[in-house]
Amino acid sequence: MAQAAAAGPPEQGCPIRVEHDRRRRQFTVRLNGCHDRAILLYEYVGKRTVDLQHTEVPDAYRGRGIAKHLAKAALDFVVEEDLKAHLTCWYIQKYIKENPLPQYLERLQP
Repeated sequence: MAQAAAAGPPEQGCPIRVEHDRRRRQFTVRLNGCHDRAILLYEYVGKRTVDLQHTEVPDAYRGRGIAKHLAKAALDFVVEEDLKAHLTCWYIQKYIKENPLPQYLERLQP
């Protein structure tokens, strides 16, 4: 039986796991063991508002859907914590356009 293509690095063949470091205000995905990582940075810009600032995936890992996992984790965090989101990061803006879920859209700040 053919195995479904994993979105993660082929050498691991395991699903992408997003980690949230609240102290550093970042979401990360470890790549290739722990040598490389993809990252999404955010900052609080008000008591209940976060600015999703920057998403970065190393060149060698682009095109594998890793940034989508980071974007979803960050937006799910905004929903779960009942926050508002400002989208500085162009990738998150693109992700919202491709995934216009009501629970995300209602949390966006103009």
